[in-house]
Amino acid sequence: MQIILSENCLALQGVIGRDYGFHIECRKQNFYAVRNTGHVPPDGHWRFIVLCAEMARDGLLIKNIRVSGYELKAALTEQGLLASANRVNADYEYCAAEILDLKTLLGL
Repeated sequence: MQIILSENCLALQGVIGRDYGFHIECRKQNFYAVRNTGHVPPDGHWRFIVLCAEMARDGLLIKNIRVSGYELKAALTEQGLLASANRVNADYEYCAAEILDLKTLLGL
């Protein structure tokens, strides 16, 4: 997942929360969500995506996110939400607003 920072934020790296199993890294002047080594809760990936989408909605630090449909399917599958994962288009790239709309549509 790529994280696009707002104009108010020059850099955002590290752990946002302890219970997600993901952190943010800078790679070639772009910011990405990266899975931590060690324990990652089954719902951690999905919750981290939603957290970043909510932060993008608020617009203070994050302007938007880009999540491949493949990664989104994987996050929902890891959580055991197979029916929801099957409704995701693996060939599409989702933005923050679409993630929040999907969350509402799927009742998650």
